Amino acid sequence: MSTALTAVAIEELNLSFEHAPASKILQWTFDTFGSDLVLACSFQDIVLVDLATKIDPKVEVVFLDTEAHFAETLEFVEQVRSAYDLNLTVTKPGPDAAEWPCGTDECCKRRKVGPLMKVVEQRAAWMTALKRVDATTRTAAPIVSFDATFDVVKVNPMATWTDEDIAFYEVDHALLTHPLMSQGYRSIGCAPTTRPTAPGEDPRAGRWAGTGKVECGLHE
Repeated sequence: MSTALTAVAIEELNLSFEHAPASKILQWTFDTFGSDLVLACSFQDIVLVDLATKIDPKVEVVFLDTEAHFAETLEFVEQVRSAYDLNLTVTKPGPDAAEWPCGTDECCKRRKVGPLMKVVEQRAAWMTALKRVDATTRTAAPIVSFDATFDVVKVNPMATWTDEDIAFYEVDHALLTHPLMSQGYRSIGCAPTTRPTAPGEDPRAGRWAGTGKVECGLHE
C-alpha cells in the first residue's frame, strides 16, 4: 500500500521529530496510521514494545521466526507475549528457504524480507526499534521515511536513542531482558551466525563474523 505522505512532508516530519521524545513520534504514528500499522520486533530489547503498547495495547507486533533462532530467543518471545498480552504475529519462511545456507543474502531474503513483505503489503506503515548507533550503516537513518522495499512508510521512533538511553529505560521501567544479553550477546540474530562479543568490541561484530555482511536486508 502506498502512502499519501509527500517527500516534503516526510522531510518536515524528520526536522520536527529530531529532538522529540519517542512518545510524541509514536503518538503521531498511531494517529496517522491506526490499524494500518505494524511493529516489527526482534525481541532483543523490548523498549519499543513497552512504549508502543502504552499507547495502543493491541498494536500488531510481528516476530520473524527464521527457524534458526536461539532457543532462548523463542522462549523470550513467549515471555514477552505473556507479560504484555501481545497481539503477536509470528511469520515462518516458506519451504524454498531450506536450500540457502544461514547467513547468505538469499537466506535472509527468504526468511526475513519475504515474510515481512507479506505482512505489510496491505498496510500503510511499519515501525522498528532501529537506532543510529546500532551500526555504521545506520548512522544517517531517518525517523520517518518511505521504504521502497516494502512500499510503505517506515518509522524509527528510537532512531536517536543511544545504548545508554536504552539501558536506562530498561532499568527505570524494570523491563524484561533477553537472557543472552548477560552472556555477551549484544546483537542477537540467528544462532548459526551470531557470537558473543568482547568488552569494547563493536556489538555488530558478533553478527555474520568474518563475512563482511552487516545487514539482513530489512533496513537497506
